Amino acid sequence: MWGDAVTTGTSDRLSAADASNIVLDARDQVNAFLMAGLLAPGGFVSPDGVADVALLRAHVAERLAQAGPVGLRRLVQRVRAHGRDLVWEPCSPDLTRHVRMVDQVAGEQGLAELCASLMTTPMPIDRPLWEVLVVPGASITGPGVVVRFHHAVSDGIGAVGLLQRLFGQEIQAPPSPAQPSPRPRRSLGTLLKSARRIAAVFRASVPRTVLLGPISGRRGVAFLDVDLAALAGGARAVGATVNDALLAAVTRAVEETLRAACQPVPATIPATVPVALPDRGGSGNAVGIMRVELPSGVEDPAVRLERIARLTRTAKSEARSQGTFELTRSRWGSRLFAWLARRQRLVALFVTNVRGPQEPMSLVGAPLVKAWPLTPIQGNVRLGVSALSYGGRLACAVHVDADVLPAELIARSIADQLGRMAS
Repeated sequence: MWGDAVTTGTSDRLSAADASNIVLDARDQVNAFLMAGLLAPGGFVSPDGVADVALLRAHVAERLAQAGPVGLRRLVQRVRAHGRDLVWEPCSPDLTRHVRMVDQVAGEQGLAELCASLMTTPMPIDRPLWEVLVVPGASITGPGVVVRFHHAVSDGIGAVGLLQRLFGQEIQAPPSPAQPSPRPRRSLGTLLKSARRIAAVFRASVPRTVLLGPISGRRGVAFLDVDLAALAGGARAVGATVNDALLAAVTRAVEETLRAACQPVPATIPATVPVALPDRGGSGNAVGIMRVELPSGVEDPAVRLERIARLTRTAKSEARSQGTFELTRSRWGSRLFAWLARRQRLVALFVTNVRGPQEPMSLVGAPLVKAWPLTPIQGNVRLGVSALSYGGRLACAVHVDADVLPAELIARSIADQLGRMAS
């Protein structure tokens, strides 16, 4: 049984949530959070858009030399087995591997194609589980950048903070306790809900459609972004949030995709949405899982948005009260969950919305002008949509099994629906 993160000698035992992300990793389904972006000239990027990777490495080396004080200690540690436990072991990263330039790409589309290939490129377990890639050709004014963190290092919410610290934007980091905080006592009602959540994984509630099935090694990624203030205003007009608007747009896009593929459209489309938990402690992962039955067949965008807002208000509080998913709290449970995930018919798609930094970011003086998040598709779920609020925009990435789903068409449909709600 895995417990909370504790310190043993010079090594930290992985928390249950972090360790489960190692178990859930697979060569064909790399369990990593990725952020892609576009850089403008400044700092290590010259006026003509050429990047000085040596200068970038020197800055990263300086930050990692202070890893503890600036909250970057996971970037100078690797995972190894210690008896029945997995532990974080201190090590010295080889920055020629972790910070490097890749081959030139053809614009944003080329950047998206690179990200798609990275979602099936494993991260070596014998060294720290992160990397920063400089991508020439991503835009006409400057290079692109791709940052990958294994989910054992951090979930999407924590990854944004890691990025800010790594590139010099100081933020207030919560202290990481050496000893775990006491767990709240669970009531009988909570335990019964937990039992129902586990039992639900065995239930088949999603009709057989192209959304579920074995995931191929060929991935598709497409980017989009919309004005954040306008979207938030449109959502507030019907008592909803930006996250509700994203879910409403994805619902409509899935309906259109299924109809175009001559597939049946279920009455509801069940999606899972990560929900931030209040107590992160020493873990890189602190999310509950909200499952929402998204209603299909609702033509009026305002009515669809109102219905989804009512569903999420209840589901969000319940997800936070339950905490991390029960099967990921132990080694055998995580292995069972990984096996079930490739066969389940309870969930049809993943949707993630990460709150980005309020202030503009820069990498060693090079402004980050655009940023898109990308999370894995896993098990047998062939569609995932990730969103990040940054620079006054809601930036989204669509991630699909490219053998069966069209990433660009889905992205255009989501952008169209978000635009309607924003206006």
